[in-house]
Amino acid sequence: MKRNRIDQRFQDLAARHEPAFIPYITAGDPTLDATEELVVALERAGADAIELGVPFSDPAADGVVNQEAAQRALASGTSLHKIVARVKTLRTRTQVPLVLFTYVNPVLAYGFEAFAADAAEAGVDGVLCVDLPPEEAGDYNRLLDARGIATIFLIAPTSSPERIALIAQHSTGFVYYVSRTGVTGERADIETSVSEMVAAIKQHTNVPVAVGFGISTPEQSAEVAGYADGVIVGSAIVRMIGQLGDAPDMPAKVAAFVRTLADAAKGRK
Repeated sequence: MKRNRIDQRFQDLAARHEPAFIPYITAGDPTLDATEELVVALERAGADAIELGVPFSDPAADGVVNQEAAQRALASGTSLHKIVARVKTLRTRTQVPLVLFTYVNPVLAYGFEAFAADAAEAGVDGVLCVDLPPEEAGDYNRLLDARGIATIFLIAPTSSPERIALIAQHSTGFVYYVSRTGVTGERADIETSVSEMVAAIKQHTNVPVAVGFGISTPEQSAEVAGYADGVIVGSAIVRMIGQLGDAPDMPAKVAAFVRTLADAAKGRK
């Protein structure tokens, strides 16, 4: 089976002692054409992998910024089927690792088996299903694993040691550590316990640990990069996309901001 792009990218970065920088954008906000141009621009700006949020009508884990982005994407006609098809188009332009960040309902509506087959054929590298815990993910895990697609799960600050072990053992590609309780969104400070939790997770797995939720500035990106294998930034980027909308220079302006975050994570001036 072909090696997963996520695994390969983290391996390459580890050899250079670099963390991964992973931006999140909502697919279809403002349009899927804009998303395609954003993905290409973000890779050039230093993104090591990109999370594509699948818009959903009831995104319970998301703050206002991402909720509004999901509504804009749905209004533009975006669906999981169309996102998978767009990934296939993107593969003619880029080989950057792509992760679909979704709720379980769109995947259930698609059908687990059909989704796994189509996602693999299109070139999706990983899926993070926010509201699907590993103990309920048997068919989902089996079908995606069989296609070489990483199954990424979330660990929260409130997760018990037993639950950390369970989730870490089921995660492939990387483990996503949520740096604080609550929904997505920008915050002034990073919780002081994050580095300790990353260390605790690493006791249970050799899979890289990436940290997201609340990281929005170059300073915070650099801080998290000091102890995590990956830095994930979403809301700050999504907010900027929402402000710029369908302006012709939107991808370039967003990419310039992302470059400051990626450079900070990697210790570049």
